[in-house]
Amino acid sequence: MISKAATPEQYLKDLPADRKVPVMRLRETVMKNLPKGFKEVMSYGMLGYVVPHELYPQGYHCDPKQPLPFANIASQKHFIAFYHMGLYMNPKLLKWFTEEYPKQSTAKLDMGKSCIRFKKAEHIPYELIGDLVKKISVDEWIKIYEGVLKR
Repeated sequence: MISKAATPEQYLKDLPADRKVPVMRLRETVMKNLPKGFKEVMSYGMLGYVVPHELYPQGYHCDPKQPLPFANIASQKHFIAFYHMGLYMNPKLLKWFTEEYPKQSTAKLDMGKSCIRFKKAEHIPYELIGDLVKKISVDEWIKIYEGVLKR
């Protein structure tokens, strides 16, 4: 579900009652662990965590007017989603995450290329998400991103 909210605060305010607490907690986890330089914005109708144009003027190759995306949080129709582009572009990070996930959650991992879906809020492994977020600095993310683009 794409939100029309202009700010992260408005996005949270507009959430259904059953989603407010887990999405707010997920956001707090990300913000607490987000390396210096990333910025929280509304991105593609979701809470977004990006490399701002001030640090990466080229922006996102699909739409250079957009800052370089890193992660997103979204309340979808049937689940809460956490998107992390590093999982899609860094096989070592993906391997680490898929090995750690069953140690920290009793739910089966439901994942796409960069999307982790949580059908029940109580299955969100907040500590693991925090560890994931802090594993890549802005400079490392730009290097990974540019390396993948060159291929």
